[in-house]
Amino acid sequence: MPKLDFLHSLSNRIFLRLYAAQTVSLLGDTLTWVGLALLAFNLAGDQAAIVLSVALTLRVLTFVVVSPLVGAIADRFDRKLILAIAHFARMIVVALLPWVTAVWQLYGLMIALNIFNALFTPTYKATIPLVTSKADYPQAIALSSATGQLLGVLGPGMAGGLAAWVGIRQIFLLDALSFWIAALLIITLPNQIRAADRAESWRLTDTWQDMQAGTRLLFRQAPLRYALGVQLVAAIAGAQILVNTVSYVEGELHLSSVHYGWVMAAFGIGATLAALIFGAYGQKQSYLSFLGLGGILITVALLPANYVGWLPLLGLWLLAGMGESWINVPTQTLIADLIPTEWQGRVYGAHFAWSHLWWAIAYPLAGWLGRYSQGWFGDQAHSHAFLSGGLIGLGVLVLVHLSLLPQQAAAQTLKETDTVTAKLRHP
Repeated sequence: MPKLDFLHSLSNRIFLRLYAAQTVSLLGDTLTWVGLALLAFNLAGDQAAIVLSVALTLRVLTFVVVSPLVGAIADRFDRKLILAIAHFARMIVVALLPWVTAVWQLYGLMIALNIFNALFTPTYKATIPLVTSKADYPQAIALSSATGQLLGVLGPGMAGGLAAWVGIRQIFLLDALSFWIAALLIITLPNQIRAADRAESWRLTDTWQDMQAGTRLLFRQAPLRYALGVQLVAAIAGAQILVNTVSYVEGELHLSSVHYGWVMAAFGIGATLAALIFGAYGQKQSYLSFLGLGGILITVALLPANYVGWLPLLGLWLLAGMGESWINVPTQTLIADLIPTEWQGRVYGAHFAWSHLWWAIAYPLAGWLGRYSQGWFGDQAHSHAFLSGGLIGLGVLVLVHLSLLPQQAAAQTLKETDTVTAKLRHP
């Protein structure tokens, strides 16, 4: 029986401080997005949804553009310094948000904020396997993911309560305080945290080669190609849930925003539970099985969703959340498992960019299905966004499974890793 000790990785003091900093910054992220939604309504009124959609699009595009560069930086420089800079920079940006008076100012600050979000997230993910043992990093990755999902469930309610208490614009000052605390936690880490024992020589002309290296390593290994393909499935299905659930719950079921909140909470709770289960039971030889099962769960959960009431929808979204987590967490663990330490920053950066590119495709698809799927399948009374999205996701999953699933994952992966890294070291 595997150990059910989810917190064992916290006995590592360096990871404990990293984890604490991540938790505080995740709380800050929650304050940011709740405050942003309220600020957008103050600035744009009935057009707030358009403002938010543009802000989310800018967020994804910034991640796609910046993350590969960040991965290259993370492998060359002290990660403690990178993480501290990311926190202090986000502190400054969110501290400016209370003085925003125009939508264009909001967009400019969102771009700046997400540049430093892109600086933090891949660097943090690449640092977990660097500061934990090979036996502990699957649990550490799972614990970090579970914490993010749990705060995604609890955070908006807490942030909304704070906004009602201190005011919309003042919440950004609390947000800035959270990033300052996270930065202090990073600064207290001992010594430097580097991917290599000594600093690598680096020239500006190396940047493009480093960015290419992350993508080449990501795509040249069969398990990672398969994982990235399944993440496209997760994006297609997940976008349907994020974009179209509110219209279904409040528009077709004629329920309140409280019911919508509980449905989305079920999705987050499912993702949290799945991350903890993976941390307890996930073994190297079963990572691909988790990926396949996750893809099946998140797509199949969508298929009946347009035809059920509120209580069954809770159960379906719980399963969908589990499916999403069993796609994302094993993917992060596979990268830690299969990529040499000195290249992990570049690969995590490339992965962060590609996985967000999938969402840049999936969000417009979800919006289009939500708008135009009514009347499909011979039923004029209901939208069929979930059914349509589930069928598309299931079709993509079948194609990915047939074309990308490795047949001899372990031996093939180790051989490809050695070959690719040797070529990158000696082109």
